[in-house]
Amino acid sequence: MTMTKTTGAAALPLNTILDGDCIEIMNDLPAESVDLIFADPPYNLQLRGSLHRPDNSQVDAVDDEWDQFASFDAYDTFTRDWLRAARRLLKPNGAIWVIGSYHNIFRVGAALQNEGFWILNDVVWRKSNPMPNFRGKRFTNAHETMIWASKAEGGKYTFNYEALKALNEGIQMRSDWVLPICTGHERLKDENGDKAHPTQKPESLLHRVLVGSTNPGDVVLDPFFGTGTTGAVAKMLGREYIGIEREESYRKVAQKRIAKVRKFDREALQVSASKRAEPRVPFGQLVERGMLRPGEELYSMNKRYKAKVRADGTLIGADIKGSIHQVGAHLEGAPSCNGWTYWCFKRDGKVVPIDVLRQQIRAEMQA
Repeated sequence: MTMTKTTGAAALPLNTILDGDCIEIMNDLPAESVDLIFADPPYNLQLRGSLHRPDNSQVDAVDDEWDQFASFDAYDTFTRDWLRAARRLLKPNGAIWVIGSYHNIFRVGAALQNEGFWILNDVVWRKSNPMPNFRGKRFTNAHETMIWASKAEGGKYTFNYEALKALNEGIQMRSDWVLPICTGHERLKDENGDKAHPTQKPESLLHRVLVGSTNPGDVVLDPFFGTGTTGAVAKMLGREYIGIEREESYRKVAQKRIAKVRKFDREALQVSASKRAEPRVPFGQLVERGMLRPGEELYSMNKRYKAKVRADGTLIGADIKGSIHQVGAHLEGAPSCNGWTYWCFKRDGKVVPIDVLRQQIRAEMQA
C-alpha cells in the first residue's frame, strides 16, 4: 500500500518502488525529505571474457548492461550526478551509506568528498563465505567496503551507539563486520531458478546499517533498489522506504518479497538508547529537589576522597571547589572525570551512586 508524507507542497511516495532513472526521479522528489540513503550503485566491474571454475563450469558473474560504462570518465560523471541528486534529498542531519568493491569504491569516495559529504567511517564487510578466486592469480576477494557519510561536516547524524554495542554482546562495534553473503533460502531466484540479482546483499548487513543509523519512522531511500533488501529490512524495522529501480524483473521480485514481510511490533522496534540522547539533568537539580542536601557529603567510588554538596550544585573538597566533574578530576589528578559515575552518597548505611538519582529524574521526564 502506498503511503504519503507531505513535505511542503509535495508528497513523498513512501513504501513504493519507483520505475525509472534514479537521477531523474531523485531530482523530482522534494528536497531535504529523506533521513538516510543506502546506495549499492553499479560496480563497473570491467569484466573481460567469461570466468570458469576448475571443473570448467561457467561462473554467473555480473555482466548485465546496467553495470557497463564506456570509460572511467563516464562512470565518474554518473557517480557525480547521482550523488548530487542524493545530497539534495537528504535532510540537513541526514546521512548516506554507499557500498562498493575495489573496482569503484575509491572513485565513489572521492566523488562523495567533492560533492560536500563528510565521511564518518569506512566499514569493511568481511564475507565469511566468499567466492574463491578460481584463476589463482590474485587474492580471494573476501570483502566489500561501505562508506558512511553525513550530508555535511557538523551534521547531527543518527548513530545508535548503544544499540550496535548491544548487537555485539556489549562490545563496541568495530568497523569490520563479518557477515555471510546470500546463500540458501535468502538467495532470491527468478522463474528459471537462476539468481534473481547477481549482487543481492544479505539482510543482516542492512539490519546493522538501519539499526545503527536510523530510528523508527525515518525515511530510507535506495536509488539502486534491486530485489529490495533495503525495503524488506526497513519494513521489518518500522522505517519508511522509497525504492528506485529501472529493471522490471527486479521490481517484480522486490514487490513480491516485501509483500511477505511483517513489521516487528512496537516493543520489538525499540533499541538501546544512546546516553547522549538522554535528557540532560544538571547536578544542581538534585539539590533543588532535596534529593541531596547542602552540606551532605559525597564519597568517591574508590572511597579515597570525599566532598561536600553546596547550595548552588557545586562541590567543595579539601583544596578544590567546582562541579562534580571538576572536583573529581582534580582529586584524581586526571584530565577529566565523569562525576555521575565517580561520586556516591550514603543512605541507610549503604553507598549509592548519584547517577541513580539522575536516572530517577530522567524516568519522570520520559513518563
